[in-house]
Amino acid sequence: MSGRRLFSAPARRAAVIPFLWMLLFFLLPFGFVLKISLSHTTIAQPPYLPVFDPAQGLAAIKAALAALSLENFALLASDHIYLLSYLRSVVVASTSTAILLAVGYPMAYGMSRLPARWQPIAMVLVIVPFWTSFLIRVYAWINILQHDGILNKTLLALHLVSAPVVWLSTDTAMYLGIVYSYLPFMILPLYATLAKIDPALLEASSDLGASRLATFWLVTLPLSLPGVGAGALLCFIPIVGEFVIPDLLAGSSSPMIGQTLWLEFFTNRDWPVASALAVVLLALLLAPLLVYERMQRRQLEGRR
Repeated sequence: MSGRRLFSAPARRAAVIPFLWMLLFFLLPFGFVLKISLSHTTIAQPPYLPVFDPAQGLAAIKAALAALSLENFALLASDHIYLLSYLRSVVVASTSTAILLAVGYPMAYGMSRLPARWQPIAMVLVIVPFWTSFLIRVYAWINILQHDGILNKTLLALHLVSAPVVWLSTDTAMYLGIVYSYLPFMILPLYATLAKIDPALLEASSDLGASRLATFWLVTLPLSLPGVGAGALLCFIPIVGEFVIPDLLAGSSSPMIGQTLWLEFFTNRDWPVASALAVVLLALLLAPLLVYERMQRRQLEGRR
């Protein structure tokens, strides 16, 4: 049977649906954001110029297009506040992803080695935090980490500290909140990959004289790299633009890009600069996606 007959007309039409979804809910809104990022700030409603008005005719639209400029992007490149926000976001996201991988990999590995009847229970325990509102979970960390919170009371009761420790408004509190909130996003893809590894490969490695550690480094870890990449992307990308956790748990001395974008959009009412921040952030996040896509392509070519 030819490849064309494998995909009937209804199947081909169904394949169009994801592309229409991306067009309507990603590319079209991104086009509006890109247009605003090329506009000029003004005290009006909406707070930017030019505004396209098809009713004024084609000449007015051409004039509006001619009024667009790249001055907002030039401002981002020249102001160290924005550059430091991007840098801090990338550093926090990279550090958090590394911590999540160090914590999540052993948990996923242990889940994949459980008896089959216990693995669904372990998955439910990982997913349970999603049943509670994200904002409520972050506020719970505020209660835990505050001056007279559970953590300080426990440390004082165990005589590990002589006075309450300042946890809130620190990077430590921020990393605790991020790792707790995003840990399931790291565990689930890792578990899905590790659970698919054929036990016969591990037995063959052991029969050939490899130790458990050598088997892990030479067999298990290489085969789990797709899960590592997927989990890293699922954590790194949203953490770069994270707003709630840094705003509630971290200090305000060095904000992340999500906080800077919020400030420009809602406080300064500078929609063009805020849109430019969002466009640059999206371009920044395309880099790891392209790297992962290339790794996946090489892996598929290697299997052939």
